[in-house]
Order: sequence, then structure tokens, then C-alpha cells
Amino acid sequence: MNPSLNEGLPPFLAPGAGLNSGFMLPQVTAAALVSENKVLAHPASVDSITTSGNKEDYVSMGMTAAIKVKRIVENARNVLAIEAMAVAQALDFLAPLKTSKPGQAAHAAIRAVCPTMEKDRAMYQDVAKISSLIASGKIAEALG
Repeated sequence: MNPSLNEGLPPFLAPGAGLNSGFMLPQVTAAALVSENKVLAHPASVDSITTSGNKEDYVSMGMTAAIKVKRIVENARNVLAIEAMAVAQALDFLAPLKTSKPGQAAHAAIRAVCPTMEKDRAMYQDVAKISSLIASGKIAEALG
């Protein structure tokens, strides 16, 4: 995203950078999801309290931990979807250069559900589609 670090790609992978903000907001979204995961990673067991008239001093909090890990996995999958969408956009900018055969297959799978960003648009549906693609295992299959 950073033009001083991205090997000549446009800032925020935006076509017409300055006029379009490109992947600026997806980057902010990914950062927020990662930060949420850090909070969710706090062990549920440290919040156990006594029960049964102070006769039982341990409540497993197993269900709470399971609910938290489910959310962490969903967030991580959405971060991966944003990253995959950004990689596909970067590869589009680098054409006619190509990546490896598995990378090309993953790029094709992403482009089957998400078009190249030509101008700013709401990207939440693209993220959801790619997240589903990741959950289905199709990206992993493409990468071999």
C-alpha cells in the first residue's frame, strides 16, 4: 500500500491514485480485524468466578473460549480475503508479468468472484465472496 515500499505499484493499489483511494479502507478494515483478534485472544479462563455458594471455584469457560475462537477464525479469514484481493490487484498492475502456475490459478479463482478494481467501489461483497472461496478450500487447492 505504501508507495515507498511497494516496488513501483500505485499507492493503495488505486488506479488513478489521488482520485481513487483504492485499498486504503480494506487495509484499515484488516488492521481493525487483527486488533480485534488480539483482544479476543485473551484467555477466557482468567475470567472464571466462583459459583454454587462459593463451593465451586472453577467454571471452565470452554463455551466462551469456543465462541471467541470462532470469531477469531472468521476475522482471520476476512483478513486473508482482503490480502488475497490486494495481491490479485497487484498482479493485475504487473501484467504482462506472471506469477507461478499455482499463483496464476489462485489469481484466476479470485477473479472468478471479484473483478479488478478499476475505480473505487464498496468492497465488502468482494471480501465476503473471497472469504467464502477461502473457506471452501478452493484457494488452497489452486495453490497446490
